[in-house]
Amino acid sequence: MTPTHFSFTTAFILGLMGVAFHRTHLLSALLCLEGMMLSLFIALSLWSLQTGATNFTPAPMMLLAFSACEASAGLALLVATARTHGTDRLQNLNLLQC
Repeated sequence: MTPTHFSFTTAFILGLMGVAFHRTHLLSALLCLEGMMLSLFIALSLWSLQTGATNFTPAPMMLLAFSACEASAGLALLVATARTHGTDRLQNLNLLQC
């Protein structure tokens, strides 16, 4: 495994571990998800450049578009949660109380 592949794999795993183990605030979970998407975008871009296949060149841009949609939906949920509950702590959110 090359150092480039190792660094992107490590970045993705650290983001995944941040989502799994450090779940106190919704904003920190969203930042970890964005870090995971950024590492996936860069890895997919480098992979499509290394293979030289023209069929996979739009894939990183589509991933980036979906990542932007995910970020906007996450920020909208963050604002709605902060307005209704007064905080973004994940421990205060309960789906059964809605």
